[in-house]
Amino acid sequence: MMISTRGRYALRVLVDLAEQGGQGYLPMKELAARQGISPKYLERILRLLVGAQLVAGVQGKGGGYRLTRAPEDYRVGEILRLTEGSLAPVACLAGGAPACDRAADCRTLPLWTGLEKTVNDYLDRFTLADLMKR
Repeated sequence: MMISTRGRYALRVLVDLAEQGGQGYLPMKELAARQGISPKYLERILRLLVGAQLVAGVQGKGGGYRLTRAPEDYRVGEILRLTEGSLAPVACLAGGAPACDRAADCRTLPLWTGLEKTVNDYLDRFTLADLMKR
């Protein structure tokens, strides 16, 4: 499993928004510059985060983006599952995958199922508040 730039950038931007906390809405240009992300790519990431209601966005003068919850209420696993689509180590465990004909006799399925659980449990232990700590 490899986390894409979309997942890594989403985490960076959410930590940035968390650190700026009570300063209202932060302009996308400011976020992009601070994080070294192209505005066009950041716009796609923010659209995804707004759609999932992880951030709120306001357009126009004084607009920008802010978190919708407290930093301790955002799980890293939740964010990465949103941005990556799946953290499954094999295709047959990915959400919406067709049932595998070999599942009943698969000697490796318990291994992959355990790995997926371990990865998700590990990532769900961390919050944005944890990532804010140096």
